[in-house]
Amino acid sequence: MDSVSCAKKVKLLIFDVDGVLTGGHIIFGKEGEAVKEFYAQDGLGISLAHKAGLKTAIITGRESEMVRRRGAELKIGDVYQGAMDKVTALQELVTKHSIALDQIAYVGDDINDLPVMIQIGLPCAVANAVPEVKAVAKYVTSRQGGNGAVRDVIEHILKAQGLWDGLIADYMKPERFNINQ
Repeated sequence: MDSVSCAKKVKLLIFDVDGVLTGGHIIFGKEGEAVKEFYAQDGLGISLAHKAGLKTAIITGRESEMVRRRGAELKIGDVYQGAMDKVTALQELVTKHSIALDQIAYVGDDINDLPVMIQIGLPCAVANAVPEVKAVAKYVTSRQGGNGAVRDVIEHILKAQGLWDGLIADYMKPERFNINQ
């Protein structure tokens, strides 16, 4: 099945963090805290996904206060950190949301994402993912992780579902602007 057909079924989007929501660089501050850089357009894309009725989740092997904070800020429903076995987190999400595997999209970049990617309906790889991840992906973004790749996936899904134009039209409504001053 092609990526558009798979995208039409998606109800839950799951993201890895390092290399997907971030550029993959792990930076430690002088106090030992992890610093992560997130891309604003990815954040707005996640907000648009929520507005369209899609659920979102994060499954990441690392633990970081920055991820907790970003997940809360974007109202990401489920954040699994320290998930060395990402399949267990996937199984919990399937049960919690009573959702079929073919209704899930996952965005990954490295081999630890493969066990989830081979089970779900729309496996996605960022442009700079390792070859093994790209090989199983049904959709490969044109943008690199941490630089709009998540937004790329969300736009692909929302366009396939026929929701993108309506979301953009909503931003263009005159009542959103204070033009009658």
